[in-house]
This record gives sequence, C-alpha cells and structure tokens, in this order.
Amino acid sequence: MKLTINGELRDVADGATVLGLLEALGFRPEVTVVERNADILERANFGETALADGDTLEIVRFVGGG
Repeated sequence: MKLTINGELRDVADGATVLGLLEALGFRPEVTVVERNADILERANFGETALADGDTLEIVRFVGGG
C-alpha cells in the first residue's frame, strides 16, 4: 500500500500497524508523536492501529539537547 509519510510517498506492507512502521523506520515509539489523517494518535494504541492505503502520516520525534 502507499502512504504519505512526512510529505513523501512510500510503499508499506499491507497490514502494517503504526508501531510496526515506526520500528521499521527506526523511530522509538516512546518519544514519537504520530498524526494520521489530521488526527493525533494515542501512543498506547500504536500497536493496534492498522494503516490503510492512502493514509497521510506526520511523524515527529522528540530529541533532547540544550
């Protein structure tokens, strides 16, 4: 299936979840915010939130520093 992730069109395996996608992309879910089709997702639901063809995701991760 095709998803738009942070403005870039990408192919993702059918049946992927938000958690699976984050892990495949190397993101740490505990410091990541995901917006799917203009709705911010609850981190606790990443593992059960299935992605669908045509979804638009914005993925933001928090980094420390000063």
